[in-house]
Amino acid sequence: MNLYEIFLIGVSLAMDSFAVSVTNSLSAKRVHLTFALTQSFLFGFFQALMPFIGYLVGISFSSKIEAAGKYVAFGLLAVIGGKMIYEAVFKKEPEAVNQQGSEIKLKYLLLLAVSTSIDALAVGVTFSCSGVKMPSPLLLYIAIIGVETFLICMAGSYIGKKFGRLLGGKAEIFGGVILVLIGLKILIF
Repeated sequence: MNLYEIFLIGVSLAMDSFAVSVTNSLSAKRVHLTFALTQSFLFGFFQALMPFIGYLVGISFSSKIEAAGKYVAFGLLAVIGGKMIYEAVFKKEPEAVNQQGSEIKLKYLLLLAVSTSIDALAVGVTFSCSGVKMPSPLLLYIAIIGVETFLICMAGSYIGKKFGRLLGGKAEIFGGVILVLIGLKILIF
């Protein structure tokens, strides 16, 4: 694999995280730099960690990881998205928003970061059966994937912030629908 291919893999892996970053920022009442950095770091960290774990697991378990990973990712995203829609429809203050209404709780960010990065396990398995050597270039590849995801999610945080102001109260319903659709995409494809 060359660096161009790794760059493209990183961008494609980051797309789910980007969409969730936009969604989180749509539904948060205030998006500030600390929130954007925390969210982006978690998504980048897990997008880098999962290929490393996948590499260690190796090719022998690839079909089991991929099959179970799709269901786990779908379940997490569907539950979180459904909860967002339910709370928006019934005018409850979303549990994901803290007392000041400023940001999504850390436990939800962690769940979302893990669920959107499960598909990266298969990439790690691909690395192991493609003859990628450890520690180099494997560590370079996962660093590229993590940094790309971080930067893409930072952009998503601010895109969501901008559109969240325009959508007002409908943002949380929209965000919940996006999470469910991302889960369906992971399950189907």
